Amino acid sequence: MIYLVTDFGAADIYVGQVKAELARHAPAVAVVDLLHEAPAFRVEPGAHLLAALSQCCPPGSVILAVVDPGVGTSRKPVVLRARDSYFVGPDNGLLSVVAARSRDKAVWEIVWRPEALSRSFHGRDLFAPIAARLALGIFPSDALRPLAAFDVQLDEADLAEIVYIDHYGNAITGLRGDDVARNTPLTLTIHGANVRHAEVFAAAPAGEAFWYVNSVGLVEIACNRVSAAARLGLAVGDSVHIRS
Repeated sequence: MIYLVTDFGAADIYVGQVKAELARHAPAVAVVDLLHEAPAFRVEPGAHLLAALSQCCPPGSVILAVVDPGVGTSRKPVVLRARDSYFVGPDNGLLSVVAARSRDKAVWEIVWRPEALSRSFHGRDLFAPIAARLALGIFPSDALRPLAAFDVQLDEADLAEIVYIDHYGNAITGLRGDDVARNTPLTLTIHGANVRHAEVFAAAPAGEAFWYVNSVGLVEIACNRVSAAARLGLAVGDSVHIRS
């Protein structure tokens, strides 16, 4: 199975083209859209979202990930084996948080090039054919060259800032819930506002902001039945602080 994580936007023309290319090479392989609204051009938030979202993918999965503002430059296209799955994408830090948090891993540069390669759409022309072959159980050794490490390695530590805002106005951070002591009265501070912890939405009065650990294991700021982003003026990249 192939999982897609991109900043292409679900309503634009790009996701369909990637899926068409995957279907051409691997018509029987299912394709799952994990996320197409990753913050545009912003690799670091995308890397932390990818690390969290890919945990739901079963072993043997292929994750095609694209947040690639350097497409068409000298940045390498790569394949990562980690978590008993394959990740295909750019060597710009996007795959590096997953790699850094994985014990058993390997990295290859994609040296193969198709006859027709768009300078601006490697997700379709370069990554999709390789992802399709991997999903079919074919390791494309003729298309890959082993690498000792990525050229770009982001810090694997939790990212204490907002990495995504969903359509409810909930703000997901790059802080992992496992690294936050949920059984102590911790307070999150953002924009000078103190936000208390609650286990579930209904535990907070309507309209009150709180933080909790969401379904993919990340600390999230929300309001009960109100947009936290609108109420608190939140945006991707805003720093957060947790204190006892």
